[in-house]
Amino acid sequence: MTFRANAGCPIFATALSSLRWALVPGAPSMRLHRMGGLLLALFILTLPALAQHPTVLKLTLHDTIQPVTEEYIERGLRDAATRGDAAVLLSLGTPGGLLTSTRSIVAAIESSPVPIIVYISPNGSRAGSAGFFLLEAADIAAMAPGTNAGASHPIVEGATLDPVMKEKLENDTAAFLRSFVSRRGRNVAAAEDAVRNSKSYSDSEALDLKLIDLVSPDDATLLRQLDGRVVKRFDGSSTTLHLANAVIDTDAPSLRERLLTRLANPDLAVLLVVAGGLLIYLEFNVPGTVVPGALGTLCVLLGAFGLNLLPLRHTAIALVIAAVALIVLEAKFASHGILATVGIGCLVFGLATLVDGPAPELRVHLATAIGAGVGFGCISFFLAWIALRARRNKVLTGPAAMLRQIATVVTPLAPSGQVEVRGELWQARLDAPAANAPAGSRVAVRGIDGLVLLVEALGEPE
Repeated sequence: MTFRANAGCPIFATALSSLRWALVPGAPSMRLHRMGGLLLALFILTLPALAQHPTVLKLTLHDTIQPVTEEYIERGLRDAATRGDAAVLLSLGTPGGLLTSTRSIVAAIESSPVPIIVYISPNGSRAGSAGFFLLEAADIAAMAPGTNAGASHPIVEGATLDPVMKEKLENDTAAFLRSFVSRRGRNVAAAEDAVRNSKSYSDSEALDLKLIDLVSPDDATLLRQLDGRVVKRFDGSSTTLHLANAVIDTDAPSLRERLLTRLANPDLAVLLVVAGGLLIYLEFNVPGTVVPGALGTLCVLLGAFGLNLLPLRHTAIALVIAAVALIVLEAKFASHGILATVGIGCLVFGLATLVDGPAPELRVHLATAIGAGVGFGCISFFLAWIALRARRNKVLTGPAAMLRQIATVVTPLAPSGQVEVRGELWQARLDAPAANAPAGSRVAVRGIDGLVLLVEALGEPE
């Protein structure tokens, strides 16, 4: 067997030399060495093939766009730039989200040194509202069959804007979209129509209107279609995508990001705050149990942290505080349930409008607000009523429990002596110094002076 090494390729020259050494006939004792040399040669021969496979970092955003998903996307883009990936593939499926987070993600996409491919997938997904901005900001915009994008008109939940403010909001959002759609060479008029008229486009419509670059059924097919394509970056430079036989490296959200995403759910955040408030209130009514107070504090802090990630309405917070005050006052003043009813109504309305989200997924659902509001109102009213009733009850322990008790005179009171009350002997003194009470007569306890009962004669001896 003869070998001819290429002098211009030192890696192949080394590999072929190792093969030649391994296959030269020799003594049986050399077989092990020959086998090692053969394996080494095969490994060296596979190095160029391995080096030819580019890597593509895949990010998945199938949730609302809010500060936690913003942090996840920005982290993924930084990691891709550090590793030198050939491209970033963002699998998108979102109902929309916050405009502030959308602006931050778009800015990260525009400044990324790695080409960004935004791909609405799998079949049946959508890029609604804010998701349409991410699609149009990408270097490559792609959609899977059966997907749609658009309906990006800006809204302010729970508020009716006057015509001037509405026009200002639309113009600002439309200008933001035009600022990168035109530089990507896409249809500016059709993109702006999604903002001003809430137009939504299917995959075929978006392709015909030049809002996206291609339609592809899956990730692997998409990368094959993009191999060799020249992409014009946001800064005006051009780059060629080399994605043949690319290896897709999926970057899932970290544990911290998954936890924060759950806490950013408005329904869960509200339930945590309500449950924590009830547990803390229970701790105040039954001091020393520790566990309800500790768990309640943890729930309230977690719920408040989740709500802090979302846009809140200050008027709704005021309604919640007023509702709690009204429910507590109902237990103190007899209003025949009026204060409690008004308080529960304020609580339900306050919870329902607490989060000012642009999408239904970023708002507290009505069923959650009603359940949490009515449950919290009834339970807290019941606990407050029990606590107030306990404070008004007669004291049954200690010297104060002797007040208004009827005692029997054991030794004549003239004016001091002994009486028996509740099976106990006490020193007693008549409250009228000139009075006296013979043994066997009844007296009523009117006061306490240290360990001496102040009594008043009631009747004749038995």
